[in-house]
Amino acid sequence: MRIGRKVGSAALAATLVMLTACTTPDTVTPGVRDHSPTAVATPTHSAETDPAKLAIPLNSLPNFQAGTPGTDGWTSISMTGSEGEASWRIWNNDNQVLDKYTPDQTVAFGAPQTYTQVPGVLTFRGNNFRDAPAYGTAEVKEKKLEIVWTQEIGEAHGDGSYWPGAGWTGQPLLVNWPEATRKAMGFAAEFADKDLTEVIYPVFEGKIYRLDLETGKQTKPPIDVGCGFKGTGSIDPRGYPLLYAGQGLNDMDNNEDTDDCPFRYRIFDLIQNKEVSGWTGQDDPARPRKGWGAFDSSALVNAATDTLIEPAENGLVYKAKLNAKFDPVAKTVSVDPVLTKLEYKTPESVNLTLDGELREAGGIESSAAAYRNLMYATDNDGNLICWDATTMRIVWARDVGDDSDASIVIEDAPGGPFLYQGNSLDKRGKTGGPMVTNLRKINALTGDIVWEKDIPTVASYPNNGGLLATPALGQGDTADLVIFNVSKTTDPALCVFGKCLGDFGGELIALDRQTGEVVWSRHLERYSWSSPVIFQGKDGHSYGVFGDAGGLLHLFDPNTGQDYSTVSLGKNIEASAAVYNNMLVIASYDKKIFGVRIS
Repeated sequence: MRIGRKVGSAALAATLVMLTACTTPDTVTPGVRDHSPTAVATPTHSAETDPAKLAIPLNSLPNFQAGTPGTDGWTSISMTGSEGEASWRIWNNDNQVLDKYTPDQTVAFGAPQTYTQVPGVLTFRGNNFRDAPAYGTAEVKEKKLEIVWTQEIGEAHGDGSYWPGAGWTGQPLLVNWPEATRKAMGFAAEFADKDLTEVIYPVFEGKIYRLDLETGKQTKPPIDVGCGFKGTGSIDPRGYPLLYAGQGLNDMDNNEDTDDCPFRYRIFDLIQNKEVSGWTGQDDPARPRKGWGAFDSSALVNAATDTLIEPAENGLVYKAKLNAKFDPVAKTVSVDPVLTKLEYKTPESVNLTLDGELREAGGIESSAAAYRNLMYATDNDGNLICWDATTMRIVWARDVGDDSDASIVIEDAPGGPFLYQGNSLDKRGKTGGPMVTNLRKINALTGDIVWEKDIPTVASYPNNGGLLATPALGQGDTADLVIFNVSKTTDPALCVFGKCLGDFGGELIALDRQTGEVVWSRHLERYSWSSPVIFQGKDGHSYGVFGDAGGLLHLFDPNTGQDYSTVSLGKNIEASAAVYNNMLVIASYDKKIFGVRIS
């Protein structure tokens, strides 16, 4: 709609009221469901955790390439699915490029159920497959959401932006501490003698909140770092009182001098309630991206080898031998990380333009997923890389078409394993490329595309449209489905003189895992970056939750896409939820953390 006359504030407000009154509910369009589960099956996975037995020999992989050595430590292989080469080199803890990296131990992850024996959600989406944002089962009778506690949180003004509450990816960590760890933590009696499930939540204002899941009371004072967090932290899966959290903001006061918070990856001792170790992302000599050093990725910790893996926005993948020690009797915990760093490049890494100017390679905002010794992440340049956690070499790499920030989800199924991922609309929106988001299923061993579904998407800057939310794999009665939450698929209802009434719309879409065909598609009146969570009810049914840009938290049926109920959390819910039995925790732009009961 074009309006050729100036619209005053009163008229603008009246128009907004009219549009709000005429807004239609989200609409769901059913598709075809050919592979609906006939019974609820419990997946069987090996309990093996010995990395030496889990590791896949690289030369046994289909289409394996040994690599061609080059100069300055670089080795290259051919890209998968496109022309050109992917190249990599390895840096050591002393910031030297290695001619040859000889690791002293094999690093490989087991089945996702073996990632941790500690109850809860201890990293983004729960494990190395990134498929478990919920722990336990919920007693669902009324199919409603009820806010039972809130915690006020702050805001940050920095980098020319305003950051209230918590945002993308912003998932809380929920951990039911082992008794020995809880006793060592030094809680007040109220929590020391309780079977405590603790909420640990790094947020924009630069504080890490520690709360009792049941009541929302503070278990300890917030850790005041003073430098903001955007991504999701990780708790050590061994039950050690260690928090790993990457800094997402380097400017907290809108001062042009951003050195008030140099980018850093931080490790916290939760007994002392303070930072005890970490490393720079801003001044690392190995970094290919010089102008940005944030850490939005949520680390994976390989408990068997005491190893942490953390991709970074400076373009490096960090592997840290933690040398972690925990003495619950002495009530002490320590770390002394030794780093190995993977630097890589592809044709996309050096072929980006912005307003006609070449710019430096992008970094990784997605959180790495792991299948045994094979690890996966996507980056801002549109690369999907697979690397070996042991040798830190690239195994295969492919161009996925555009900036890809949403984390990959792994499915271990016959003919697989498989990856589910999608991109956003960034580079193509500037260059006139296809205005779509590509949703894909990919063979995890070869990088070959199994199927692809294109979703029309609107170009929007500076905040992109497309897949920012991590896909959700169905379970039980939804085990045939993968659910994607695609943002900004339609324009706002009306824009006048640069001001828009309404918001961008989105698409919540369930695809058949085998074929990629649409099972149902739901148009959202308000777009969403929040990753949908599928959890199981004690009644044997699956349930789903997600938040939208309008501040609504939705409880929906993942079989149909229809809402059971909603509750308002005030403002934009950009963060992703974590669920523990009947309790859900999430924060919004309303500057609150919410404890929500599922009933």
